[in-house]
Amino acid sequence: MSGSSIRFLASWRDDLVVALSAALPLVVFLVREWQIAGAAGFPLDDPWIHLHFARNIAEGAGFVYNPGLPVAGSTAPVWTLLLAGAIALLGPSLLAAKALGVAAALGAAVLTRHAAVAWGAPPLTALGASVALAWSGPLVWGALSGMEVTLAAALVAAALLAHARDRTAWSAFAAALAVLARPESLLLVPLLLVARPVDIRRLAVFTLITTAVLTPAVWFNVVTVGSPVPATAAAKVEGGLLGWLAGVHEPWRQMLIGRPWEFTRAWLRWLATINWLLPLALVPGIWVAWRKHGRALGLMTLALAAHPLGMAWLAPYRDPAFQEGRYSIQLLPLAFLLVAVGLGALPWRRVTTVALLVLALVPLGGAAGRYAWGVQNINAMQVHLGQWVNVNLPPTSRIALNDIGAIAYFSRRSVIDLMGLVTPDIIPYRRQGEPGVIRYVAERCPDYVIVFPTWFPQMTARTDALDPIYRVRLERNEVSGGPEMVVYRVIRCTI
Repeated sequence: MSGSSIRFLASWRDDLVVALSAALPLVVFLVREWQIAGAAGFPLDDPWIHLHFARNIAEGAGFVYNPGLPVAGSTAPVWTLLLAGAIALLGPSLLAAKALGVAAALGAAVLTRHAAVAWGAPPLTALGASVALAWSGPLVWGALSGMEVTLAAALVAAALLAHARDRTAWSAFAAALAVLARPESLLLVPLLLVARPVDIRRLAVFTLITTAVLTPAVWFNVVTVGSPVPATAAAKVEGGLLGWLAGVHEPWRQMLIGRPWEFTRAWLRWLATINWLLPLALVPGIWVAWRKHGRALGLMTLALAAHPLGMAWLAPYRDPAFQEGRYSIQLLPLAFLLVAVGLGALPWRRVTTVALLVLALVPLGGAAGRYAWGVQNINAMQVHLGQWVNVNLPPTSRIALNDIGAIAYFSRRSVIDLMGLVTPDIIPYRRQGEPGVIRYVAERCPDYVIVFPTWFPQMTARTDALDPIYRVRLERNEVSGGPEMVVYRVIRCTI
């Protein structure tokens, strides 16, 4: 057997090891899900938003949340469209979303192994780092969450692999798609561009491919919400450059120093909670990247520093560790690739690789518990309320909500989103605080309001306007926006 054939079989063997090893944390998470939640579900309400959009697309209604009203309400349109394809083939199912998430997580781990080998990491070290990635709590959480994060991670890993092989078009294409899965991936595009000598051809390829991939989404955003970013982003921004352009001003010191420092600390803490060896192992990884590969890989390491700073300066909402790192998971392939490259250059690389794997298992139990309690919370509150609305409220009801996912998905009622994710015209009112929201609700006059009373104390205190008819309270709240959600019948609209 030739040397190339042996290497080919060894590569397939290592890919199989990565795939089989991923079963361990998945089983741990699923067992905890059934122990705590007693049923399958999602650990956030947001995945139900994706499924609601996807079902409407699959049924031919278009990218709408309420019938006949197209809206850019997904920060990850490529994930929503992928879900729509799965629903068109298999029918609406949360299992389809989980299967896609698991497949994307496996793809991220396998592609990371290939990228690490392509950047010169020894095969055994690349294998160990990829298994450690597959065992990382945030990636497993993402795989089962119904969210887009593992797809974004797989696309980033694909971009890094294409970049290692100097495939300019493929690296640009994968990176641009990653932006449509997680907008924070945008920081990778200019780094990939300048990581190799920039000539007219390279600049043209990156510009044309990135423009071709992103333009349809930007156009749809502008047409439906009047902004180049989707309503989901515009509604959540709390400052930074994007907030400044939208009229959300904050003290310069907080914008330029306070929040960047806060986000950087949260980013480093998050990496350490995944595997406390991870931030330490990144040090030799970054050193080797610059020493052996120069700007080609060295510049990509800047993404790890630019990520928390970009989040803080451009469009801050929550820090990089928020909700298991849902805004940061896409960078884990880069982090573990650098770990493989760095550990592979050490004389004691076998020992450190084993240590990396052992330490990857330590946080899994806690991560699985957090995931399971998230599923329990969402099933017990938002899913339950969606099913209750479907049975108890008239089909023609218009409902104002602060959590629009599961309630809209299960009830299929027309909704007014008080947070602005799919009702962008409320965003100017929201910036005036609760009085602005109250004024908007009075103008739109829904039939029912379903909210966390703690979010809208002034509005829900108006017993002459809102009549509480049903409520759900969580005994142990881990992820929901409040411990209690109440259904109010609107008595009169002058709230």
